[in-house]
Amino acid sequence: MTGSSDQRPEDGRPGADRAGTLIRPFRIATPQEDLDDLRARLERTRWPDELPGVGWTYGVERGYLEQLARYWQNEYDWRRHESRLNEFPQFTTTIDRQRIHFLHVRSPEPGAMPLIVTHGWPSSPAEFADIIGPLTDPRTHGGDPADAFHVVAPSLPGFGFSGPTREPGWGVARVAHAWVELMHRLGYERYGAQGTDFGSAVAPELGRIAPDRIVGVHVNALVTASTASDPSLLDRLTEEDRAKVQANTVAWRQRSGYATIQGTRPQTLAYALTDSPVGLLAWNLEWFVDYDAAATRQTAVDRDDLLTSVSIAWLTGTAGSSARLYYEMREAWGAPPERSPVPTAVAVFPGDGAVRGLAEIASTITRWTVYDRGGHFAALQAPDLLVGDIREFFRQYRHDR
Repeated sequence: MTGSSDQRPEDGRPGADRAGTLIRPFRIATPQEDLDDLRARLERTRWPDELPGVGWTYGVERGYLEQLARYWQNEYDWRRHESRLNEFPQFTTTIDRQRIHFLHVRSPEPGAMPLIVTHGWPSSPAEFADIIGPLTDPRTHGGDPADAFHVVAPSLPGFGFSGPTREPGWGVARVAHAWVELMHRLGYERYGAQGTDFGSAVAPELGRIAPDRIVGVHVNALVTASTASDPSLLDRLTEEDRAKVQANTVAWRQRSGYATIQGTRPQTLAYALTDSPVGLLAWNLEWFVDYDAAATRQTAVDRDDLLTSVSIAWLTGTAGSSARLYYEMREAWGAPPERSPVPTAVAVFPGDGAVRGLAEIASTITRWTVYDRGGHFAALQAPDLLVGDIREFFRQYRHDR
């Protein structure tokens, strides 16, 4: 494991006791030999051929990947990003027999609202590095101190420093139960939930299993139920939403190969992703690059941010473990879940396929905002817009705590 924990409980925090709920401070501490091995493997990459003139139509374009791999090998500075991540207070604990890593950044404002934020695949809490400061300390970042949050940002079980998972069954519902326990250990009994990508499934699930604790749910890159297994859902949608579903279905057929493999044979895939850094980079790159040549609407993800995400997966050896989340969720993609009673906001950024009619079947939607800037990784591509949307939504629910 790339990191270190000591055995002292987090000073002054509730829930750090001797009954298996110990909370340990954590720092990322990558052995130099791991970085040397990574560079050596990048140097020895065995490149496949590529058909001439096909660009991205068959998958990740080789010239683009070669350039990015050379930058990873020769110029990207993991130590700089490791140091930046270590500026955030980090901890580990064990919940439901699983190691859980999380950032816990408390606001200097006494009236701050607790907020748990959940990332998706292929990502980590590093995705939130640019929004944690504005959320926890708006006074310093030109905002209203009344909008402050205490931010808890866990790594999903099986991802990065929360990996690997040690037993089957870590789907969205189990993750949500773990998050409720985590917040209880930290002394937070009423709080907000935010999530992106897979996190957009976890956050509403918190509202279903603990509606008395969740004051509101905010999501972006929303994952909604598929109509494939229940075509009757289409009858409950507007004509505009039915057209969106059809367009999403066509687009998904073109890029869903990764999900099919991760949802059916994640262990087979794990051998390749754990042995080849360029293989891992190419596999994860699909979601970080808008490879539709006709679409220029998404803001590019900075290559250092992209490589930090991939480096965490590589250095912790958790690419295969994180892929298992798709397997655990394979039976939950069809019918929509039970409707969450908790007020829910959806921020829609370019490239998102969110369909309001489907979202309203599963959640109590009270806010739906569409933006013309950003992308699937809004915390990286439009952090100002995402922070503003989170602040505005939760402003009306602060008195509910």
